[in-house]
Amino acid sequence: MPSKAGTTRLVIVESPAKAKTISGYLGPGYVVEASFGHVRDLPRNAADVPAKYKGEPWARLGVDVDNGFHALYVVSADRRQQISKLVKLAKEVDEIFLATDEDREGEAIAWHLVETLKPKVPVKRMVFHEITKPAIQAAVANPREIDRDLVDAQEARRILDRLYGYEVSPVLWKKVMPKLSAGRVQSVATRIVVERERQRMAFRTAEYWDILATLAVANAGEGPRTFNATLVALNGDRIATGKDFEPTTGRVKAGAGVVHLDSGGARGLAARLEGRPFTVTRVEEKPYRRRPYAPFITSTLQQEAARKLRFSSQQTMRTAQRLYENGYITYMRTDSVNLSETAIAAARRQIVELYGERSVPPEPRRYTGKVKNAQEAHEAIRPAGDNFRTPGDVAKELSAEEFKLYELIWRRTIASQMTDAVGSSVSVRIRAVSSAQEEADFGATGKTITDPGFLRAYVESSDDENAEAEDAERRLPNLVKDQPLTADELAAQGHHTQPPSRYTEASLVKALEELGIGRPSTYASIMQTIQDRGYVTKRGQAMIPTFLAFAVIGLLERHYPRLIDYDFTASMENELDEIAGGDHAAVDFLTAFYFGSANGAGDQDIARSGGLKKLVTENLNEIDARSVNSIPLFTDDEGREVVVRVGRYGPYLQRAVPGEQQAPAAEGEEGGGQGDRAPIPEGLAPDELTPEKVHELFLGGGGERKLGDDPATGEPILLKSGRFGPYVASGERKSSLLRSQSPDSLTFDEALKLLSLPRVVGLAPDGAEVLANNGRYGPYVKRGDEFRSLDSEEKMFTVTLDEALALLAAPKARQRRAAAPPLREMGVDPLTEKPLVIKDGRFGPYVTDGETNASLRRGQTPEALSIEEASEMLAEKRAKGPAPKKTAAKKAPAKKAPAKKATAAKKTAAATKSTAAKKTTTAKATTAKKAPAKKAAPRKATTSPD
Repeated sequence: MPSKAGTTRLVIVESPAKAKTISGYLGPGYVVEASFGHVRDLPRNAADVPAKYKGEPWARLGVDVDNGFHALYVVSADRRQQISKLVKLAKEVDEIFLATDEDREGEAIAWHLVETLKPKVPVKRMVFHEITKPAIQAAVANPREIDRDLVDAQEARRILDRLYGYEVSPVLWKKVMPKLSAGRVQSVATRIVVERERQRMAFRTAEYWDILATLAVANAGEGPRTFNATLVALNGDRIATGKDFEPTTGRVKAGAGVVHLDSGGARGLAARLEGRPFTVTRVEEKPYRRRPYAPFITSTLQQEAARKLRFSSQQTMRTAQRLYENGYITYMRTDSVNLSETAIAAARRQIVELYGERSVPPEPRRYTGKVKNAQEAHEAIRPAGDNFRTPGDVAKELSAEEFKLYELIWRRTIASQMTDAVGSSVSVRIRAVSSAQEEADFGATGKTITDPGFLRAYVESSDDENAEAEDAERRLPNLVKDQPLTADELAAQGHHTQPPSRYTEASLVKALEELGIGRPSTYASIMQTIQDRGYVTKRGQAMIPTFLAFAVIGLLERHYPRLIDYDFTASMENELDEIAGGDHAAVDFLTAFYFGSANGAGDQDIARSGGLKKLVTENLNEIDARSVNSIPLFTDDEGREVVVRVGRYGPYLQRAVPGEQQAPAAEGEEGGGQGDRAPIPEGLAPDELTPEKVHELFLGGGGERKLGDDPATGEPILLKSGRFGPYVASGERKSSLLRSQSPDSLTFDEALKLLSLPRVVGLAPDGAEVLANNGRYGPYVKRGDEFRSLDSEEKMFTVTLDEALALLAAPKARQRRAAAPPLREMGVDPLTEKPLVIKDGRFGPYVTDGETNASLRRGQTPEALSIEEASEMLAEKRAKGPAPKKTAAKKAPAKKAPAKKATAAKKTAAATKSTAAKKTTTAKATTAKKAPAKKAAPRKATTSPD
């Protein structure tokens, strides 16, 4: 679409990839440039605060809470070069189009660009939900103004999250551990995972039995001759199944009125039914009909990509972002299930081409979303364009990851406009009378699909991996009432009740969505944040809370329950939606939340308590650090209370008799308590700390276990547990267990051998001792400063002097390896124009431009990392400047302690970890605005100079 004659327009988008795609759709007269995402934010730390504001009491927050919640925004250090470029371009054009994403974050970025660039030419907002030539041309032809209500809502969210994090996190630092964080949504998400783990810890399994009968019909005809039926009732009373047991006791629920069969009861009944006649007592046939699933929204896409493709939420959104920016799919952050008329027509045409006219219903299908406050004006996620490209059409253009996700989206979209799956379902009851005159009823169900309809294109997965697929058929013989059957086999089968399944990223996103917590743009970042903060780890797909998460959630539940209440958090989302719709003033909302001015806005419980500021200040002294860092488990057979303590070096077990004198512990310290201790192995889930496992851990090195007395010295040999694992000790001698040894199976003789280390092998010709020992890098022999590795741990005890001398005489194996090739060559950095590559380093993969290195964050993979993400990571690393170098300690004067070496490396590593945890590929918008005149007095964000 050519620009007007003589007119030059600057189009600003977020990413270089989007800029490249869009520039191909616009004619001469258009300059398309990227902002590289957000250009301004609240200060991240004190160093970001401009000098003129450092003395302000609100500078720590970056928000002037006493003056209308004015926000202090600073241009990100890694964006200054690009902003300078955009400022220059803005002076050379006649018009500016802000083409950022169509959601609140995109609206906020557009507003920040205006505030930062301060252009002298007209500025217009262009929006689109797909990057295709018709969509871009239509957006240019139909621009609008920036929607201040959307900006206002995004700013309110950003300030709200800043207030929550900056006021609540220091409480965690003082009472749990330094450098922890709390967040309005992340803490609620963590609570959900912790509550599920508590349910699993409290769960007590129950055993129940039934009978599986393999029944046969005579003259089956075309149908199957045999089928399976399960015992469902005995003498009219229902047989107990898993749902009939109390999860915390393993007992049958009161009033359940069921027959609980054990192993003997089931086997005995099966024996009494042997050879007895079986008769069909009831046959019920019903039509089966299944409607298609709605097209994808952000949450359902993440859920299905996790189930079918094993993608993390971050991986799904990164891949979808690339597909969107390159014109393959529509915008991927949406909570609307709507399809445009154009999309419906494209889907129906393609269905006819691929599956025939019978697969298209007479009328197009319309879907209604179940998400609270869904933006129904938006579209669902679908293939882009007026004519969908099949997966085969795009296979050669996409990476393996992109292809899988595109195919998933294409299939779901096509299926949503296809006919229902239809068939029939059959329910059958069969009775047999045992030799003891017991009436045993068996049940069987069948399903036959006569027309698969949409199931030809798409079958949704389930979080329950054992669930039957919806397109699966269970065929039964043609049965009629009173038909005789014979039992080919009667097998008693036992079952155990199962604890509730742990959340996966997919099911946690679903839970948050159902609670009305979070929004499409935040789900992926929530999943990543709770993992980066150390609150949740993943085992396969399962999300397991750490004991640190238990301590944090325990503190918040006891002292700030409203802050992690599900309804409260959802109500805040609703109020933000009302601000976005122009029905609520952001200042009133923030004032009620922070100061507690109950004026009809904000949460009344928080308001009545005096607001967040008063809440966290007044309650601080009531919080007992030792109590919140103790997670009770159970009382053992000897009456000792077993608890998990969360200490600065990690969680550990402690047990003591109630009332036993406890040594006091300072805040944040592990001390206190004279009972036995045992370390908790890394990777052990909280629900795995059963009484049996705890006993094993204490036996295996927690507390102390005497193995015997040293025959040479008479001193006891003890098995102990230390910070770095189990070890044996006798007098002043200590030795760690070998890698091949287990504490619970360590023998007295093995302990004696360990205490013989370091072993004197003999004397070298020059009189120097030759030693064999175990070290950080494995077993070795040593003479003076010369070391050589041994090829096995056993060699430490058997190597001879001659063998040791031969090893020491041989040259060290230090052949320099050729430099390994990079894991991936990415292309040119759009900011510095230097080539970027991903290499494998000592601490994992990292991206580099030859001068600056940035380690890949948790969840990032070399294959999936985009060049924009890589550029952003390196820019962030450059902005921090070089890490301080360690300086050698000065020689201390006589009688003075030597100066300590600087711990710069440690501090830099901690800062990097903190930054990595905060930055996610789905960045949060940061905005400021003028309040509507009708709601509050006009206000303006305080902006620091560039």
